[in-house]
Amino acid sequence: MKYVDEFRDHAVATALAERIKKTVRRPWTIMEVCGGQTHAIVRFGLDSLLPRDLTLVHGPGCPVCVTSVSLIDQAACIAFAPGVIFCSFGDMLRVPGSHGDLFGVKAAGGDVRIIYSPLDALELARKNSDREVVCFAVGFETTAPAWAIAVTQAKQLGITNFSLLIAHVLVPPAMEAILSSPQNRIQGFLAAGHVCTVMGYEKYEAIAQRYRVPIVVTGFEPLDVLEGVAMLVSQLEEGRVEIENQYTRSVGREGNRQARSLVNEVFEPTPRTWRGIGEIPASGLRLKSAYRAYDAELKFQRELEQLTEGIEDPECRSGLVLQGLLKPPDCPAFGTRCTPEQPLGAPMVSSEGACAAYYRYRSHASARA
Repeated sequence: MKYVDEFRDHAVATALAERIKKTVRRPWTIMEVCGGQTHAIVRFGLDSLLPRDLTLVHGPGCPVCVTSVSLIDQAACIAFAPGVIFCSFGDMLRVPGSHGDLFGVKAAGGDVRIIYSPLDALELARKNSDREVVCFAVGFETTAPAWAIAVTQAKQLGITNFSLLIAHVLVPPAMEAILSSPQNRIQGFLAAGHVCTVMGYEKYEAIAQRYRVPIVVTGFEPLDVLEGVAMLVSQLEEGRVEIENQYTRSVGREGNRQARSLVNEVFEPTPRTWRGIGEIPASGLRLKSAYRAYDAELKFQRELEQLTEGIEDPECRSGLVLQGLLKPPDCPAFGTRCTPEQPLGAPMVSSEGACAAYYRYRSHASARA
């Protein structure tokens, strides 16, 4: 309860938790597919309010965390190239590749800069026409429209010294990969509200029916999460398989049509390797042929050909964490050989990473307990 007291609506939260306890009659395992929801659960101790028969596990809900080692290695290679300004959101700079991270590249003399918007990088390209500005385009469907805007504006303005190293991933294919795994134990999903704000939840309908798994689109505040859990366990106990929308204040079934149209104009699906999980078909985005001139992998093809396949630290269990098969404190390296200062994997350094949430909000002893 000490965590729940941090937000003012703890009385409402307690009432929701009691409702859930009265509803649950059998063991259930559900997964939240959003790092923001994971942090809310861990920070406010929402799991401590739930019955023992209800298990919450954390999925691949952090785009930084699932970016493959090979893509980190490509980013480092390009950032070291002469005449390059390499731009990234801050979360990516500490993510380890095979031979270090982007902070190490910056320390060694690479021009690596933190940006807060894709349009910041486009402005850098406009002001530095003698240099190539490369952006690490990372995110789920949520941030894809902003990168699409940057690319279309670059084309309209005739800016040619601007390109993207694309690491974008899509949520529905990852959910299907988890559900089709022989190790799967997930019986319901809390879907990410911000993703559905852009893309809607039509694609989830087929997944729910194909795998007979209910899905509730859920927000990120503690009460959002608890209400989403309550809606989900009601479906499970009643034997219903539906898509329900808890996050009605932001999400509609079809999402944001203008944003979807822009993403579909600029990008197309492609296979993508997820860190610790492997390749998932049609789970990433790449630029369509009309915008392929802004693809950094093509611009730096000769430099990237020299790279060997990325190697993950064998001690890191992030793949199991991202599939909901392992809680962060159950990793032998958690809090000892793996910390935010010396991470073995991305979930310990990302602001949405599950390992970072447990490390930040719970002592090592209580997390393991």
